[in-house]
Formats: sequence, C-alpha cells, structure tokens
Amino acid sequence: MIQLSDIHLFFGMLFLLVFIFAAFISIREKEGRAGVLFITFGLALFSMNFACVVWQTDGLNLWSWILILIQTLIPLAFFIPLRFGSKQEIRIPLARIDERDIMFSRSNLKPESKSFIDYYKLRPEKLEQDNHFRTKPGLLSGKSTNFHLSTFKAADANFRVVEGLKQFVEGEPANERQLLNQSKTTKFIKEWSRTIGADGVGITKLMDYHKYSVIGRGDDYGQAVELDHKYAIAFIVEKNEDFVGTAPLGPVVMESSDKYLRTGVIAVQVAEFIRSLGYEARAHIDGNYRIICPLVARDAGLGVIGRMGLLMTRKYGPRVRVSVVTTNLPLDIDQPKLNASMINFCKKCNKCATNCPSSAISMDEMRMIDGVKRWQINSEACFLYWTISGTDCGICMKVCPYSHPNNILHRFVRWGISNNILFSRLAISLDDLFYGKKPKTKKIPEWMNIID
Repeated sequence: MIQLSDIHLFFGMLFLLVFIFAAFISIREKEGRAGVLFITFGLALFSMNFACVVWQTDGLNLWSWILILIQTLIPLAFFIPLRFGSKQEIRIPLARIDERDIMFSRSNLKPESKSFIDYYKLRPEKLEQDNHFRTKPGLLSGKSTNFHLSTFKAADANFRVVEGLKQFVEGEPANERQLLNQSKTTKFIKEWSRTIGADGVGITKLMDYHKYSVIGRGDDYGQAVELDHKYAIAFIVEKNEDFVGTAPLGPVVMESSDKYLRTGVIAVQVAEFIRSLGYEARAHIDGNYRIICPLVARDAGLGVIGRMGLLMTRKYGPRVRVSVVTTNLPLDIDQPKLNASMINFCKKCNKCATNCPSSAISMDEMRMIDGVKRWQINSEACFLYWTISGTDCGICMKVCPYSHPNNILHRFVRWGISNNILFSRLAISLDDLFYGKKPKTKKIPEWMNIID
C-alpha cells in the first residue's frame, strides 16, 4: 500500500531531478544566475517533502496533504489547455511604405546632393533630426562608443561581400520554360533551401502592401517600385544566441552582417535556380529590397510582428534575419500561422521596451496605424543610438524571452505559453527572476580580441 511518505519522496525526487536538469541546461547556456536558482528551487522543494517524511506525525499529516495537493494542482492549473485573449488576423495596410523614408535610406543621402535636396523638400520636418544623427560617429565607426577592431572589421567585410551579391539579384530567365509539377517544385525549393542554410522557408502570394511604393536605395533611387511577380518565398536564418547576448557590443553587428550575407546567398541561389527554369525571379537582400521582408515572412507562416517591430518566430524569437525571392514560378502557398499567444505575450511582457537604451520601443497598447492595429517603434531614436554605439544595438533581441536557445527547456516554456494563458503570465515573471529584468551583457569572447 502506498504510504504518505512514498508520495512525498516521489514529489521530492521528481522536482529535484527536473530542476537539476534545468540547471544543467542553463549552465551550458552560460546562464549562471538561472542555474543557481534552478538548483535552489529544486533543493527547497526536495527539502520540504523530505521534512514531511522525517517528521511525520498525526499533527503534520494535514500539512503534508496540503503540500501534496499544492504540488499536484498548481502544475495542472498551468498546463491544462486554457487559451483566451485577443484573436489575431491579417489586416491590409491602407498605404504602402516609401523606402526613401526608412532610416537606412536617409542615412545614405549625401548633403547637398540632388537626392538630399529633393528628399528634404518633400519631408522638411525630418531635416533637423536627421542632421543630428549625422553629427555622430556612425555605424562601424572607429570613434563610436563600442568600437572593437576585429568584430567591426569582420562586419564591414560581410557588408562588402553582400554588396557584391547585388549583381546576382536580378537577371533574365532562360529562353526555354520548363513544364514542372507545382507541388514537387515547391518541395524541392524548400528542402534545398534548408540544405544550403535556411532555418525556415515559407511561401505566400505577393501582395501590394508587401511592396515599397518608391525605391530608396541604389541606382534606381526615387523610381516607383514595379514588381508584378505573383509569389514570394521567405527565408529565415537563426542568429547565434551567444553573439546576440553581447548586445550592444561588436559581436552583435558582426553576427547581424553575417546573417545578412547568409540569407542573401540563399536568396540569390534560389532566384538564379528559378531563372534557369525559364521563370522570372528577383532576390531581395540587404540594401536591395523592393519589398518589406518581415511582412512577407509573416504572411508566409514564419512568425508574427512583435512589439519591437521585428519578425518573431516561435523557435528563435526575433533572433533571425530574413531574405525573400519574388517570382512568377507557380508555387504552393503556406497559410499564415497567426500565433495569438505570442502577440498576447508581447502585450504583457514589455521587456524589450524596458531595456531599450533609446526608449524607441513603445510601452503603450497597440494602436491603429494606416489601417493596421500594431506597435510602431521610434526609428529615429533607434538609429541615433546606432550611430553613437557603432553597432546595430540588438538589446531588444537579446532580452526577448523568446530569444532563449531552442532547446528542450525553452521549447517546453514556449509550449506552455501557447497552451495556457496563466502559464504565459507566469513565464514573464519567471524570465525576469531567472535571467534578470535587465539581463547582463555577455563578454566579448577572448578569441575575438586580436590586439595585445
């Protein structure tokens, strides 16, 4: 017959082993604080149960049963399916975005050039604040606050190679168009993309709101975007969690530029392949976009747009880079997976906004912007910090609870968030407890230091 002491021993050992396992994972992630707390919680729960075994008396039996009841009901309360909150739906923006208005385009304008003069005639309200960021050192500058020789030079090398890829972005399709099986072609493109480095691939119909209205960079600056392709293939590549963890230091921009390059290579390879089959295709890579990659990736089922304005994926959170190929090659479409639990989590979390050094991320509720209920970051404030820091910051990406490594511990937490609204609320507090409300910046790895 099962004794009360047997039940306590079961719970005590169960919690001890679970928390030791979680501590082991955390230590492997170099998260010492989380590891210590997991061990502490495991020992505490084991000790409480063991005490009930050692000092078992008639007077303590009531407390023993209360402890057992708590240890049984609380996990059930947090893990049984309990989903509610606002539903998500794709809304079509009322206006397309002019690429000339984005900060990367404005930062490329040369004072006194025709493009500079014409743009600020069109947007005179932006001149004063833009001239302010022009007084700062700039991205990858040797005079920036976070200058680090090897990582900055590596990032610059990556960006230069990306520049070289632009010659492969467009091209003429082969004269002979191949007759293909649509589903088999779709499967080939997805599987091949993964073998050459993509961590996720999705396909959607190309919509007008995916496209910029006017080109804002390159030789075609100021021209209207004309892109009559019917399909868009989105690729994501995971960014290294350790390097992102150093944000806003040098490794974060080195990693960011590397993933611009990796996604760019995938896109130009796939575009060239499609053109060889006799179909039009264009790769959209860093500095040479005609479309808004996060919107395409969202509609292709790869994630949602979170509070920080980035694509949020379930496996990697915002730790991804995105590239796109648009084409008229007939392909099977993926359905958007509008993960309401992720957006509802974003609504309550605010960790990215709390940690943003430029206060560029809103802590307010979503609001209607151009017909879409969403958050909008202050891109001017964000970019100004970049020009001072010398890196693309990445602090919001680093602190996001969804950015933790895609291992069994964090997959379990993500499942809990999607499964139960109570678990979702608890996860926000526990992430602050185990990793800090303002997580520490990881040190630059010693191997990256090339100066004695």
